[in-house]
Amino acid sequence: MAKNLLEQLREMTVVVADTGDLQAIEKFTPRDATTNPSLITAAAQMPQYHGIVDETLLKARQEAGDDASDQEVANIAFNRLAVAFGLKILEIVPGRVSTEVDARLSYDTEATIATAHDLIAQYEAAGMTRDRVLIKIASTWEGIKAAEVLEKEGIHCNLTLLFGVHQAIACAEAGATLISPFVGRILDWHKKETGKEYTPTEDPGVQSVTTIYNYYKKFGYSTEVMGASFRNIGEICELAGCDLLTISPKLLAQLQEQAETLERKLDPAKAADLEIEKISIDKATFDDMHQADRMASDKLDEGIKGFSKALESLEKLLADRLTQLSQGEQLANHATQDLFSAYDLDGDGLITREEWMGTDAVFDALDLDHDGKVTVQELSCGLGGACQLV
Repeated sequence: MAKNLLEQLREMTVVVADTGDLQAIEKFTPRDATTNPSLITAAAQMPQYHGIVDETLLKARQEAGDDASDQEVANIAFNRLAVAFGLKILEIVPGRVSTEVDARLSYDTEATIATAHDLIAQYEAAGMTRDRVLIKIASTWEGIKAAEVLEKEGIHCNLTLLFGVHQAIACAEAGATLISPFVGRILDWHKKETGKEYTPTEDPGVQSVTTIYNYYKKFGYSTEVMGASFRNIGEICELAGCDLLTISPKLLAQLQEQAETLERKLDPAKAADLEIEKISIDKATFDDMHQADRMASDKLDEGIKGFSKALESLEKLLADRLTQLSQGEQLANHATQDLFSAYDLDGDGLITREEWMGTDAVFDALDLDHDGKVTVQELSCGLGGACQLV
């Protein structure tokens, strides 16, 4: 019987699930998993996860003290909830889980380091070793410098929101364990700029990850490349052979349904023969290259704002839930409207992909009619499906 695309991909690339939903992870049995605040926000509103949310909130309340406001407790609960979901995920996957540092700290090296220490301490207190956790940090210069410190302490890092080769080189020179270049968002930017449609081989996001992969293998960097944020399985197939690929359950299902032959596109042996100029990155060079790369500059700024907005939405949801718990109520029906309003930045009654920003996998699942926009009705109907993504 012919192998499907997912089975063939797993023979040359580590497959990571891009979801916070435990049922989806159990279905596709990836080696690793990654989450972010938007995925956790969506999962937190599913009935099957209310127990995790409520237990985490009550523990955060005890930690903060009776005098703390619900908002203060929610701030504490975010990291606790991220670790709670992470621990559940690690009961399923044999590898690692990525847990994200507050995106609002992306330009603060010391605060990022402190948050990473707190996250690792929580995992270790629960009996989980640090080698199974990746601390997810935005690929700003300050974030990369934080990762450099953490890696020397044996705390492994996943540098995310990566769009330019200058970011990738700086991450490798800092000794980061893993980078997550965002394929689909690079494509989005170029399509918006040019109005052009791209085939998978022409895809600017695919070309960017290919360049980074070849650079790393040519010069022997140990940092792993994990392509992320895919729009279609064509992009995934063009990156077959990449160290890792993090894929939404929706696209994992599509790969599983198709059985044509998958060709390996990325290979260390081929990279070794390429003529590539080696670049050394200091802060001045990083800043100059970042300013010159308008796409990378735009998308990094947009991504940080998007992840920050998602975190604010999650904190509001948690604060509301804490109030309801104290009153013995169920989750309020207006939670969906609150979440919608947080993302509908221009107030036109629609959420575009650019407004949603932080969660490609969830957006795809919510966009029930596939028109590139999410209505409040789609959000209400599809929120559970967005978490399950199957």
